Amino acid sequence: MKKKQLLCYGFFITVLFFLSCKSSKTIIPTGTKIHSVESSVDSVLSLMTLEEKIGQLNQYNGFYDVTGPTPKEGQAALKYEHLKKGLVGAMLNVKGVKDVKAFQKIAVEQTRLGIPLIFGFDVIHGYKTISPIPLAEAASWDMEAIKRSAAMAAEEASAVGINWTFAPMVDIARDARWGRVMEGAGEDPYLGSRVAKARIQGFQGDNFKSNTTILACAKHFAGYAFAESGRDYNTVDISESTLQNIILPPFKAAVAAGVKTFMNSFNELNGIPATGNAYLQRKILKGDWGFNGFVVSDWGSMKEMISHGYAKDEKNAAEISMNAGSDMDMESYVYLEHLSALVREGKVKQEFIDDAVKRVLRIKFELGLFDDPYKYCNEAHEAATVGKAAFQQEVLEMAKKSIVLLKNNKELLPLKRSGQKIALIGALANDKTSPLGSWRIGADDNTAVTVFEGLQKYTANQLTYAKGADVTVGKAQFMWETKINTTDKSGFAEAIAIARQADVVVMVLGEHGLQTGEGRSRTELGIPGVQQELLEAVFAVNHNLVLVLNNGRPLAIPWAAENLPAIVEAWHLGTQSGNAIAQVLYGDYNPSGKLPMTFPRSVGQVPIYYNYKNTGRPVMNEPESVFWSHYIDQKNSPLYPFGFGLSYAAFEYSGLTLNTNSFSKNGNIQVSINIKNTGKVTGKEVVQMYIRDLVGSNTRPVRELKDFILVELMPNETKNVSFIINEKTIEFYSANGKWEAEPGDFEVFVGTNSVQTTTANFSYSN
Repeated sequence: MKKKQLLCYGFFITVLFFLSCKSSKTIIPTGTKIHSVESSVDSVLSLMTLEEKIGQLNQYNGFYDVTGPTPKEGQAALKYEHLKKGLVGAMLNVKGVKDVKAFQKIAVEQTRLGIPLIFGFDVIHGYKTISPIPLAEAASWDMEAIKRSAAMAAEEASAVGINWTFAPMVDIARDARWGRVMEGAGEDPYLGSRVAKARIQGFQGDNFKSNTTILACAKHFAGYAFAESGRDYNTVDISESTLQNIILPPFKAAVAAGVKTFMNSFNELNGIPATGNAYLQRKILKGDWGFNGFVVSDWGSMKEMISHGYAKDEKNAAEISMNAGSDMDMESYVYLEHLSALVREGKVKQEFIDDAVKRVLRIKFELGLFDDPYKYCNEAHEAATVGKAAFQQEVLEMAKKSIVLLKNNKELLPLKRSGQKIALIGALANDKTSPLGSWRIGADDNTAVTVFEGLQKYTANQLTYAKGADVTVGKAQFMWETKINTTDKSGFAEAIAIARQADVVVMVLGEHGLQTGEGRSRTELGIPGVQQELLEAVFAVNHNLVLVLNNGRPLAIPWAAENLPAIVEAWHLGTQSGNAIAQVLYGDYNPSGKLPMTFPRSVGQVPIYYNYKNTGRPVMNEPESVFWSHYIDQKNSPLYPFGFGLSYAAFEYSGLTLNTNSFSKNGNIQVSINIKNTGKVTGKEVVQMYIRDLVGSNTRPVRELKDFILVELMPNETKNVSFIINEKTIEFYSANGKWEAEPGDFEVFVGTNSVQTTTANFSYSN
């Protein structure tokens, strides 16, 4: 019997004598409950050569058709040889039980020790069945719904053999020019932390006994979204206060939620690339926070430290990365090629290698891959799970919760259900791929329900469609640039003609789903191309116009906000996009979403965010002079603030009370307020609580979100909503270099968004 069989199937007890003859240590049976995971990890580690250990820290992209001819030359052949020698610990972008099982079989049955592989994939907002983009899901402020969405994605992805997703992205983003804002939860660290926890719990479940849960990965550690000028992969230079108070909280929440893996980021942070940043990875993550999972690099980021000017060559990049605490190398090849020599030369400690390998092995044991390496490889389960009907209802519900009503003058919405002529205009209204958004590499093009299809189900009105203008020029292809249509207006006349005859016009405009995401930064944030001209031309002939936005980032739409009666933020909502939008437009679902990012008036305001600092010359301090913090050509205020969102219901806030106006260490304050639905329909409202620390050892923001509650009220119903403020609520990373609550005076704000609030005061003493 070969050792490869021992680790795969747990047949250790019968061969302990054999193993003791081949190794100075014996391995503990993986299937025996009396033994801990740690002792099993140690036993496996004791059997491994240095090269095999390093192999576990090596991740390869799917490199050939595993069910086809074996590669004979080139990089694919080299990778295949590495795989057979046990020099690959994980793979990515391999999908489908047939292929996953074939690769796993090589690792399990052809290598000396038979250590199983982990299979990773970018399951960002669904696998085959696509949920709204993460930024849209964050707009729901519904943590249970977000958790269910991630769990559904895990169930479908795991059915095709995937057991690790590179999600959630928990980067806090203040700059809408950065294309990857679509992948996160927006600008606020508290909301971001809550969303991170929900998504991790959804992906990972309570444990990994089931084959329907997968490993989550908190990314990108750290500061990626603070790239200068919003340009992807760019330099990040921030203060320790910003790092600790704004960027790190969602990552810390991810650790607390039990996330099993981290991914470091492409950017440098204050002069040191994140991949080689020991302060982030060894001091904070593995030290202060006690993270016991493993850290994977982003694609090729170890090698990229050469371009940064931080590593002189690939060998130096390997040395820096391992010493800094990066455990697994994704597609840089520097660990496999150089780590063993670095250990022999004394430039990398053997204990660092062992620690990294143990982190990887530990997760493989926790996943149950040593007991059953084919746990995620059931073709019957795959066939029964992928694309199943229940998933469609799940993503539909998530999509409806993600929609934000930005404007609704004269109650133009919801649409009347009969007797009207509805003109539907916009290429995006009849596009079956764009609603899938960015990062949906397991999905098929042309599988989304369009707005046109969704509205056609309401047959009592007359619906007419015209494209008006293309959004992009040429075929939009995933992972490649899409070109914006800036010249072709040939469809304007048809759109204007049907608008003249309509009672109400619905225009679906914005960004194509592939105009957002990684590598898709923009210098302008308006509605791209000729679409703005089309919008104004149609409005000129019919003022009863509803603008439905499809986009993956906040847009600057000042003309629309000033002139149009109704605006709906519908993001990129996934497979059931058109049905969700139609149900909101017709009032079958009352929108309840709130913005997770501030919408600017102009790109010149960016980065713009609600929790700004007051400065020495605050906003509106001297409105009659020029010597205060402002622009001479634009207001300081946002177009739509963080937390903003309307409803077909109407909510009235009253009676803000505090049970006491002061508290001390180990005490608390209860904050209560009454919410009444003064509208005619049942609706949901996100009640938001913000706090301002008036004086701190470091200057504090004008307000910070500290809690929120989603409540549902029937017409004329009133509910009392309560929050608790304690020491934890008001703590921050202070000038003392630690998290603490400082004594002093505070303001508490409760309301419908970050601007419209009622206020009270309290104090804290320790």
